[in-house]
Amino acid sequence: MGKRVSVRCLNDPAAPGEKFTDTVGVLASWDNGVLLITRKSGETVRIAESSLVAGKLVPAAPARRRGPSASYQELAQVATRAWRPVESERLGGWELRAASGFTRRANSVLPLGDPGMPLPDALDVVRRWYGDRGLPAYVQTATGAEGTQELLCAELERLGWVREVTAELWVGALAPVADLGEPAEVSGVVPAREADEAWLARYQRKGVSEVALKVLGSGPSVWFATVPGAGGGAPAAIGRCVVDGRWAGFAAVEVDPALRRQGLATRVMAALARRALDEGASAAWLQVEAENAGAREMYAGMGFGAHHAYHHYRSV
Repeated sequence: MGKRVSVRCLNDPAAPGEKFTDTVGVLASWDNGVLLITRKSGETVRIAESSLVAGKLVPAAPARRRGPSASYQELAQVATRAWRPVESERLGGWELRAASGFTRRANSVLPLGDPGMPLPDALDVVRRWYGDRGLPAYVQTATGAEGTQELLCAELERLGWVREVTAELWVGALAPVADLGEPAEVSGVVPAREADEAWLARYQRKGVSEVALKVLGSGPSVWFATVPGAGGGAPAAIGRCVVDGRWAGFAAVEVDPALRRQGLATRVMAALARRALDEGASAAWLQVEAENAGAREMYAGMGFGAHHAYHHYRSV
């Protein structure tokens, strides 16, 4: 239980195709003749014990062969420092976070340890805490790296929580990103310490409130970047970067839809990367949704790769 395994099972004899199916993931449970295995993607696979042919323990997912090495715990803490809620409370090793509903990341539980009580009791506390604030109860979990939370995911699903969103956290070296563009003063990217009205005019989330501004401005060292639009209109492109020790976290990289595929996002990230390098950072991270094929292609071309998947489970 809780170990990474590879299991081979016999397919339905009536089904076409291969005779066997191999499944690799974390063994979440083995009860009443059914195995539950959580894959790297967070998907839970049910396997009947009667179909088992072979199984073995396998080593933990290997460390990335390129780019910075980091544990899940380190990256989870860096990511939450870069997107702080306006209110938080500890429940043992869990952090309950709230920001008037602005983004799930700032309005969900981050479970990085033991809550100090049985899981059903902890989830009752979570429901009450968010209910008192008029918010749905979410728990953010992760899968696919050493130290992630496949067992917690399986327990949440068993208790009726629903996985709504899956995204990935990617990492890469910072210097190659900075080398992709000219200095900001040449490329036309304007850096700033605060999100001004022009930057917010391009930001896709509607109704940016005072709470949202606090979240956007949170982090150890925050930079915003803008490529001005023609004729003083909304910017052609924007981006945000938070520098935290060796890490630079990129977010809110958005481009005018009419101007996409002209290298504007690359220019924005290169300019922000140069600022982060000046502050001593050497590694980079960002978050990308699983279905955002365009962004994934762009970030892969910059040398980024997936470190782990993360998910938001909602109480129903």
